[in-house]
Amino acid sequence: MGYTYIAFYKPYNVLSQFTKEVESHKTLADYLDLDKDIYPVGRLDKDSEGLLLLTNDKRLNHKLLDPKYNHPRTYWVQVDGAITKEAIEEVKDGPIIKVGKSKYKTLPCSAKIIEEPQLPARIPPVRTRKTIPTSWVSITLTEGKNRQVRKMLASTGFPVLRLVRQSIQSLSLGTLQSGEHRIVTKFDILNVNK
Repeated sequence: MGYTYIAFYKPYNVLSQFTKEVESHKTLADYLDLDKDIYPVGRLDKDSEGLLLLTNDKRLNHKLLDPKYNHPRTYWVQVDGAITKEAIEEVKDGPIIKVGKSKYKTLPCSAKIIEEPQLPARIPPVRTRKTIPTSWVSITLTEGKNRQVRKMLASTGFPVLRLVRQSIQSLSLGTLQSGEHRIVTKFDILNVNK
């Protein structure tokens, strides 16, 4: 049996599932018509956008979701305000966030201030305030707690305005536009001959 691997640019305000629970919510089924055995690897929240990998390869799915494999995921994040070097250092060191009812110290990660990336316009656009600047950060994590990036940045005083997953392992968005997909290979994702 051949495996299918699809890189999809999940738009803002779209659920990372095929089943419609509420008629007004868009799902992956509004963009992709796939075999029933193809599922997203992990998820992106409705208010996040960017790279979503879909496959019927259960072994790869397990490898990318099991925390023991520490696979990297990179996010480009627009925050409210001019983020400081101190806030970036806090994020890199692993701030304490709330996970469920418990406090959790996130693992150290890679984080840096970046220029605004070339991305498709978000629909609807991010709100802007003339008196408050925004800035962009690149964060690479090897863990994936619920809404982790948002919580990490909020803990440093810089709420997230826009969050785009740019890459999973060695697979990146490339030139995909919001709502577009492309067929990829296992090699594109893992960058190994396995």
